[in-house]
Amino acid sequence: MDNFIVSARKYRPATFETVVGQQHITNTLKNAIKNNQLAQAFLFCGPRGVGKTTCARILAKTINCTNLQPNGEACGECPSCKAFENGNSFNVHELDAASNNSVDDIRSLIDQVRIPPQAARYKVYIIDEVHMLSQAAFNAFLKTLEEPPHYAIFILATTEKHKILPTILSRCQIFDFNRIKVDDMAGHLASIAVKENISYEPDGLHIIAQKADGGLRDALSMFDQIVSFSGGKVTYRSVIDNLNILDYDYYFNITDSLLQEDTAKVLLFFDEILSRGFDGAHFIAGLSEHFRNLLVSKDQATVKLLEVSEGIRNKYLQQSQTGSVSFLLSAMNIANQCDISYKLSKNQRLQVELALLKMCHLPSVFNMATSPIAATSATDGSLKKKPDTSAVTAPTPENKISNDAPVLSDTPLAYNKSAPQPQNNQAAQRAMETAPVVPAEKPKIFIPNPSLGSLSIKIPSLNDTGKTEEEIAEEEDPYLKGDAREDFTMDSFLKYWSDFAAKVKAEGKKNLVTIFTSNAPRMLKPYEFEVVVGNKVQENLFKEERPEMHNFLRSKLNNFSIEVHARVDEQQVVRKPYTAIEKFQHMAARNPQLNDLRSRFNLDFD
Repeated sequence: MDNFIVSARKYRPATFETVVGQQHITNTLKNAIKNNQLAQAFLFCGPRGVGKTTCARILAKTINCTNLQPNGEACGECPSCKAFENGNSFNVHELDAASNNSVDDIRSLIDQVRIPPQAARYKVYIIDEVHMLSQAAFNAFLKTLEEPPHYAIFILATTEKHKILPTILSRCQIFDFNRIKVDDMAGHLASIAVKENISYEPDGLHIIAQKADGGLRDALSMFDQIVSFSGGKVTYRSVIDNLNILDYDYYFNITDSLLQEDTAKVLLFFDEILSRGFDGAHFIAGLSEHFRNLLVSKDQATVKLLEVSEGIRNKYLQQSQTGSVSFLLSAMNIANQCDISYKLSKNQRLQVELALLKMCHLPSVFNMATSPIAATSATDGSLKKKPDTSAVTAPTPENKISNDAPVLSDTPLAYNKSAPQPQNNQAAQRAMETAPVVPAEKPKIFIPNPSLGSLSIKIPSLNDTGKTEEEIAEEEDPYLKGDAREDFTMDSFLKYWSDFAAKVKAEGKKNLVTIFTSNAPRMLKPYEFEVVVGNKVQENLFKEERPEMHNFLRSKLNNFSIEVHARVDEQQVVRKPYTAIEKFQHMAARNPQLNDLRSRFNLDFD
């Protein structure tokens, strides 16, 4: 029986054309070879399994090929290529710096560099994991790397470029290898499956490519494992069973249940996932990724960001139409907070279940927010239209406003005759329509008598200024005036809120941009909103910008009853004693006798 060769070795690329996902590097190297513009040292860096050592070997074989092809590839037939493929070439040397990282190993390499190549043009030295060299070995290698013989070429490979000395980096041409894309990796696995007569499902290969996280070697190792597990059939089910991956269907079903507010079904799905041995952190991270995929599926321009197979992509496109952007953003935020606090929690299952219950109630919250603002909740739980009682009349003894009545705005509202009224109150409606509208009395300003001496500053009266009370109030009031009270949705409010934040940013008000972008406003009651700021400074900045913001929102939404308030949510930080004086004061506050001890012995601080 023939010895089994793993796919990572059996199908290792032998030419630049067969390298997967690194065309920007292979094209550059081929052009350098054809134009005879080879550098004296190359540095290949990038994550594991993306082709660094493979490209180094292909480059070493190609530059010594005696029958170079027109496309810049090695022929594979000349004596130099045959010797390289058989592993007995005297002109290509590989050094593993992980196990040969001392000064003596570098000195031995320098002695070999002095010997010219045999029956070849170049002598190539490939040093893998070069970041493992010691500091002394790097210093010993510097001079040779800077001024090597004309026939010597060094190819260094590493996964940690930041550990290499800057003096080494400045002497090399640096090539950064990218993580291999999921589609490229899945296509390469499909070509190997065809060569090996292995049946496969595209969804299964995409799952392998996603699990590999950009490393082709990892993908090929998993591919071999699944082929052995499934008996030569790579299916979607065999992949998720063998690699312990949570099925996409769970996320789609849970999202459907969240949108339907079916809390029982959501909790049962999560219990089934736990019973299959999956960790709660793994589940919540996958759910966040699922919401992200749904969000990018809502726009045709961002659908290309989905790294899934065609069948799964269609499912995402279909489900993305059922959930609103507000729901997805809020659900992602809840899942992210759960992921952060999961490891610190003593009851980790409760953390995930609590997050799922919060997500379950998001649709009803957004339905109320996106419904007309004037809709109010009836006593039986149904929604009914609230009668527009926005006409403001002067209070009389017979008609006093209750202290318990909610006040929507400080601005007097005009009575809207076109608003729907309750059918059983027609008489009262006709009375209100015929009654004259009496303007609300403005609050009187109390001006103390300066002759009493109670104040040192004289407040001028209206007669001194020569202006009427209405003119003074109009000058002090920076808000636009209007009687419009059009209903609007929460989505439209948030849209114009974002537009105003962009306007503030364009005006160069950097301090205000953070206030308008960090936290979205929360609706307290119809037409009244609240935004959370971090400290008093931000609150004062918000108050200065509030008139312009109100005018913008009111004019855009055609509703002059909109009010936005700021609330400070400042965390109190206890300052620890740092200096010697602060430490003494801290101890003396707990033990006052220390002050007597200090004064008695005339002690001082160091």
